[in-house]
Amino acid sequence: MLEVTKKLVELLDLSPIGDDHFQGDSEDLGFPNVFGGQVLGQALMAASRTVEGRLCHSLHAYFLRPGNQDMPIDYEVQRVRDGGSFSVRRVIARQDGKEILTGSMSFQVAEEGFEHQLIMPDAPDPETLRSEQEWGELLAPQVPEKMRPILTRDRPIEIRPVNPVNPLKPEKRPPHKQSWFRAQGHLPDDPVLHRCLLTYASDFQFLGTSLNPHGLTFMSKGLQVASLDHSIWFHRDFRMDEWLLYDKDSPSASAGRGFNRGNFFNQDGVLVASTTQEALIRQRS
Repeated sequence: MLEVTKKLVELLDLSPIGDDHFQGDSEDLGFPNVFGGQVLGQALMAASRTVEGRLCHSLHAYFLRPGNQDMPIDYEVQRVRDGGSFSVRRVIARQDGKEILTGSMSFQVAEEGFEHQLIMPDAPDPETLRSEQEWGELLAPQVPEKMRPILTRDRPIEIRPVNPVNPLKPEKRPPHKQSWFRAQGHLPDDPVLHRCLLTYASDFQFLGTSLNPHGLTFMSKGLQVASLDHSIWFHRDFRMDEWLLYDKDSPSASAGRGFNRGNFFNQDGVLVASTTQEALIRQRS
């Protein structure tokens, strides 16, 4: 495992601070606030610590306030129900006594059942693509110096975008994006960790799908963007240290909000997880 990946795994390894209460630190990715995927991944880890013999199959969360990178985050887990096959947990994330995220997670015992799935869409092999970091290094000389570390930083999750948008010269495109994702280095055989890492990574390059038709990116002037909610369904087992295709589309944008959907496929074409997110996309004059 690379050092940068080890730091992410440690970030998700929360400290118990009381009955069903946990605390996690934050990382600075160069964003104004705490990265939403970090809070989601830590929230899922907190809930998973209160469940035995069952893995998360769905997660639904709302972002309530921006997180402060300089403060720890407290996670309170509420045990809603433990049934014969399913367990439900509610998680509240707080900073300075204020809720920044609330969510519900459902866990299920291993079970056999009917099988079908969407066919994996066509996508180029990840080994033929540049990584997000490599694209960032090409763009770095063209952006203000204070932004260069954000573009060139080492990443625990390697992302290789298909047909990436130039954030300095965005053009209008169909509401669709693809990227290959993989954790850098070998990971332990812990399915909870792999689910938490996918949850963390699923927030990368997601919101921007709804900006494609409007020729906008995070670097566009006068644009206010923020994730409002996020949902994940885990369909089948997977490994985050093996390539996963993240195929995303945005069926609609209206009323200052953009709706995004995504599917994760492994290289054998197996659909392992699905996501949705609604985001604030507001043009300020």
